Amino acid sequence: MTAAPLSVLVIDDEPQIHRFLGAALEAAGYAALRAETAREGLRLAASRGPACVLLDLGLPDMDGKEALARLRAFSSVPVIIISARDREAEKVAALDAGADDYVEKPFGLAELLARLRAATRRVLLATAPSPIVTSGQLEIDLERRVARVTGVELSLTPREWDLLAALARDLGRVVTQRRLLTEVWGPAHVEDSQYLRVYVGQLRAKLGEAARLLRTEPGVGYRLLEEER
Repeated sequence: MTAAPLSVLVIDDEPQIHRFLGAALEAAGYAALRAETAREGLRLAASRGPACVLLDLGLPDMDGKEALARLRAFSSVPVIIISARDREAEKVAALDAGADDYVEKPFGLAELLARLRAATRRVLLATAPSPIVTSGQLEIDLERRVARVTGVELSLTPREWDLLAALARDLGRVVTQRRLLTEVWGPAHVEDSQYLRVYVGQLRAKLGEAARLLRTEPGVGYRLLEEER
């Protein structure tokens, strides 16, 4: 029996977005669900249980961040924000409110589908979590607190390890500066972004050829890219 395609719920009030994404999602093997208002989107999210939600922030009946907060009250489904709002503060607010990723309009289809694959893959892997995270030639053993590049163990300080582990636990996903500072340095240091810049630089130097996997999202945070071997 052929498995049913994963469904993706698109919540956006622009008909052209639905025409474009509906065809693209179905061509990529997904089942597209459509909602033009936040309330309709929340109803479909609750009743249809999509594998991922693509959410616009500029909805006619409520702000997308409010819709996200209401969605998070009953669901942990991955949410990728698709919005023309390009202010860093908007991105940070959405990510801190529970979004998994953020793509600006106009966006490239290949990039959006890659982000979508990463988001849905995390859901599938969550049923059988592994203490070992791999991306390209980078291997991170969260249980043993060991990281290797091409099989060679890295010599990391405790703080460098904590930073790498925090990014690895959300492989492929943007992790905001505020969240990293809170997790690694504690709530008293949420404004000390200079700590983060220094340690990210140190971590990149030790990662060597795998440093390309540690991506800066300007003004927002950092992402450990997901790359197949």
